[in-house]
Amino acid sequence: MKRVVQGAVAAGVSAVALTALAPTASAAPATATAAYNGACGTGYKTVNSTPVGSIGTAYLTYNSATGKNCAVAIRNVAGDPVSMDLFIRRSGDEIYSDQDGGLLRSYVGPVYVDAAGSCVDWWGQMDGVNFGKHGTNCG
Repeated sequence: MKRVVQGAVAAGVSAVALTALAPTASAAPATATAAYNGACGTGYKTVNSTPVGSIGTAYLTYNSATGKNCAVAIRNVAGDPVSMDLFIRRSGDEIYSDQDGGLLRSYVGPVYVDAAGSCVDWWGQMDGVNFGKHGTNCG
């Protein structure tokens, strides 16, 4: 029995030694925040954003010429398709004004709502990570 314990201790020490000697390049790189990609079109300026866990960022944009808000949620790193959903509405409305979703590689949206003079609710999920803001960007 004593030999088994010593062998287990030696294996544990070896694993720690190998981990300590492993090059730091093998560590997962820090992921940059996804930048707004312009998916809403010309004239839309970013007015709000929220992180989607550590996998992406959702953006709310506004076009002052049309009075429309637009939302898009973007993965930090495009990859295999994952489930994504995005909804937008004027605050106080019972149902959403626009929605997009499916199995997507890099982003979901754009979704639009005519909300001049109103607050906006926008929410969704990306690969099971929920995000959203309610009663934002009133005016």
